[in-house]
This record gives sequence, C-alpha cells and structure tokens, in this order.
Amino acid sequence: MPENPTEIGYNTKIEGDVIVTRADAVLNWFRKNSLWPMPMGLACCAIELMAAGSSRFDISRFGSEVMRFSPRQSDLMIVAGTVTYKMGLAVKRIYDQMAEPKWVIAMGACASTGGMYRSYAVMQGVDNILPVDVYVAGCPPRPEALLDALMKLQTKVGKEPVIRTQKALPVEA
Repeated sequence: MPENPTEIGYNTKIEGDVIVTRADAVLNWFRKNSLWPMPMGLACCAIELMAAGSSRFDISRFGSEVMRFSPRQSDLMIVAGTVTYKMGLAVKRIYDQMAEPKWVIAMGACASTGGMYRSYAVMQGVDNILPVDVYVAGCPPRPEALLDALMKLQTKVGKEPVIRTQKALPVEA
C-alpha cells in the first residue's frame, strides 16, 4: 500500500503482463487498423485517391497503405468515379471475389449518385450493385474527405460483432 493514499502505483506482482479485454474488441482493433484497399479508379476521383496515398496526405497513418490490386488480398473496395453499366459487371465480379468481411467506400458524386451524368449508360450510384458503407461527397472529393471516410469506416468496423457472427464449422466424426 502506498504511503500516500492518493498515489496510485503500478504493482507488477499483481498486474504482470496480462491484458484483459473482449475477443471482439481485439479482433475489431486488428481489422480497423489494417484495412487493405482495392482501388477501383474509374474516373477523375482516382487521381484524388492516388493523392491520398502520397506523402502529403499519408493514408498509411490509418493502416491502409497496402493498396492491393488483387481482390483476394483486399477487404475494402474504394469505388472512385463514374460507374457505367458495362463496367458495373466487372466491379461486382471483383467485389464478389474479395474475402469476407469486406467493406465499400463510394468516392465522389458519380460513384454515389451518378453525378451530373443522367445517361442510359451511367449507373445512378454504385449502391445499385454493392452494399456501400460510407459515401464521400464531392466532385472530385479532396484526399482529406477520403481520409475522413476511412476514419468513419474504422469507427463502424470497431463496433461490429465478430464472435457472434462467425459460423461454426461442421464437426467431422
């Protein structure tokens, strides 16, 4: 017991090297700090997406510097730009090839709502084919807006239940 009752000390004999937490909290901490983007740069928003990876904006501060161009190594799809119906098939196929859990950010007015293009060829929002988690406004949005969307997605991922949603594997006899 410390001589001064207001003094709180660290007793290594009691605490040691043990951390007590929930499994969901640890797994979500791992997930939210290691989102690996699959960049779908379809138009001018892709330039701003590239700028977010530069040293000035440094997306690596959020654990997302590993831009993977393989859907099997990605868990976050960033759709940046105008999605046409013809390109929508490829975007959906790449999304389906990504491993679970996976998330989507719709970057820019065109990816979110079709933008200024009210054409028979332009999809009026990528949410017609993919479940979008975060929308980024702007035409084109600044890299800071993408980083803000990434932080919002990290908050969302940090609150997801992990253990309860896992499916049990069948036991072989």
